[in-house]
Amino acid sequence: MSSTDLLSEKAGTGIWGLDNILAGGFSRGHVFLVEGAPGTGKTTVALQFLIEGARAGEKGLYITLSETEAELRDGAASHGWTLGDGIEVFELLPPESLLDSDQQQSLLYSSDLELGETTKQIFEAVERAQPARVVLDSLSEIRLLAQSSLRYRRQILAIKHYFAKFGTTVMLLDDLTAEVADKTVHSVEHGVLRLEELAPAYGAERRRARVIKYRGVRFRGGYHDATITKGGLNVFPRLVASEHRSDLVRITKSSGVAELDKLLGGGIESGSSTLVLGPAGTGKSLVSIVNVVAAVKRGETAAMFVFDEELGLLFDRMKNLGINLPEMQKSGRLFVEQVDAAELSPGEFAHRVRRRIDEHGIRTVVIDSLNGYQAAMPEENSLILHMHELLQYLNRRGAATFMTVAQHGLVGDMQAPIDVTYLADTVILLRYFEASGNVRRAVSVIKKRTGTHEPTIREYRIDGRGLTIGAPLVEFQGVLRGVPIYNGVSSLLEEMTP
Repeated sequence: MSSTDLLSEKAGTGIWGLDNILAGGFSRGHVFLVEGAPGTGKTTVALQFLIEGARAGEKGLYITLSETEAELRDGAASHGWTLGDGIEVFELLPPESLLDSDQQQSLLYSSDLELGETTKQIFEAVERAQPARVVLDSLSEIRLLAQSSLRYRRQILAIKHYFAKFGTTVMLLDDLTAEVADKTVHSVEHGVLRLEELAPAYGAERRRARVIKYRGVRFRGGYHDATITKGGLNVFPRLVASEHRSDLVRITKSSGVAELDKLLGGGIESGSSTLVLGPAGTGKSLVSIVNVVAAVKRGETAAMFVFDEELGLLFDRMKNLGINLPEMQKSGRLFVEQVDAAELSPGEFAHRVRRRIDEHGIRTVVIDSLNGYQAAMPEENSLILHMHELLQYLNRRGAATFMTVAQHGLVGDMQAPIDVTYLADTVILLRYFEASGNVRRAVSVIKKRTGTHEPTIREYRIDGRGLTIGAPLVEFQGVLRGVPIYNGVSSLLEEMTP
């Protein structure tokens, strides 16, 4: 079967990320359930589903039992959508006689009459419109009318078999407002999609989507982060690095600083990750940025994702060190994104990085810092898994990735809030130390998977010339502890003094 035939078997939702996790969309001619608490985006998904069908020339019918047609059209307008000729809205209301207290039945349960009348109106609307796509909103109304799990299941089966006669692709919405979770409908439907909304202790709400069931289809399992913006629901498929294998030839690239290259055994390899570790103020961002500058000078494209620092301040600070980041931006060789950890989910961040890599062929990536990245998921315990997949993906795309982590403390024993040293291919350690009544800085490379590196500790300075690295501190012991002991006869520290 050709790829075109395979695509024609699926009804796209109009949401790229959702179609991705559904392996192309909903199988045509089947009934699907989209469930979630009120406010999770079910109506938004349903409208996008019908609008996408209208674009393909398929007629759509939205049957609403809970919202009025005016509310539905207002909701669509808030996203900039107009429900045109290809989409009919059928507002199903109880018969007026059933709303009139004087005419309510006393010998029969009113729910029996309402359930039968509701089902009849649904079928009549479908026969009149002859749609290819149908949305029924929502099942909670039918559940309440059915009053028992058995009657509810039989009613859903009747609706399913009715639609099967027409080959219609149906989306049933359920707001999960029943007092007891009723899973009977799960076994009836061809597929089940759940939308969830989480409220962290601070920051915007977090949304996610999960395919619970999809008969005969290998879908992308697990939770996938999602957002609702003007324009509809956005789903960010969970990144799976193993899907992006490639035959990569690693090339050693210079950092642009000769002494740093010596420490690194010649430079940094493409398709590898580097962790720059140290306390606040030691120049972790600068060590990463000098590699960005070198990449831009080679004619490559780089990207920086900044969590912790306001971009204006970062640009000014780097300009004082002789690095003009705005000029690199204007040349199109550097992309800089400010990341708000309180507003961005980990899945959306990974999607942003992946989009930059795919669209612009970026080969140098800076994530500054992982402390901020961790803040983006304060109530999650999966940072290491997120980072593993992201780093593996970047490595397989041939990118050199630089990450910074700020350690607690200034001198002596220090700890990082997260330990990702085992994930990184190269670890650069920055330290403060005291000597001759001054606070100095030292740099060393403590790990490099992709080759040999210099085992020495070197002093470095940060000034108007940028990053300057001196000779190895061979006459000192205890530099990494912060208070070294001088064992030599000549002070190599003086070589670093202007």
